Amino acid sequence: MTGEASEIVLSKQDLREVTAFAAACAEVALGIFEADQPDDSRPRDAVGAAWEFARGGERRKSLRDTASAALKAAKSADTAAAREAAWAAMSAAGAAYLHPLAKATQVKHILGAAAYAARAAELVAPDDRSVAAEQLEHSVHRATPVVVDVLKRFPAAPGGGGRVGELIRLLDADLRSLTLIE
Repeated sequence: MTGEASEIVLSKQDLREVTAFAAACAEVALGIFEADQPDDSRPRDAVGAAWEFARGGERRKSLRDTASAALKAAKSADTAAAREAAWAAMSAAGAAYLHPLAKATQVKHILGAAAYAARAAELVAPDDRSVAAEQLEHSVHRATPVVVDVLKRFPAAPGGGGRVGELIRLLDADLRSLTLIE
């Protein structure tokens, strides 16, 4: 039927690899949040839960709860950079819930943590776009062949989303251009 997205096959190992990638990308931004809110562990807890799933744990309610808590932490942040860092953590925990629908919007589940972390670093810089570009380059190097393969099963990232959306599209294009050998 027109307008319906086809389903993409995703194994639990695919989800673990995507979540590990997201956790590694978000982890680098935790210090930005913690500099702003040193007594708030919610983003670090979300990244920890993402790592736990990536390393063989199950997708339990606690994983969703840590993502939700990181989102609430973002709302309590005093700076835009800290907010973006908390959103990166939320995205890392949420990556385990990538939907198997062939929709461009799902790309944010794969690349959102990296884009939010890059934006957080860029804001600390202040607004030095070369800092975000450097962070995205690090994210390209973190991507395993499985992550790139999963990404390529989905349509390219959609337009919109402000600066984070732009960073997602830049990273998406960079990863899709890779030819990786497993």
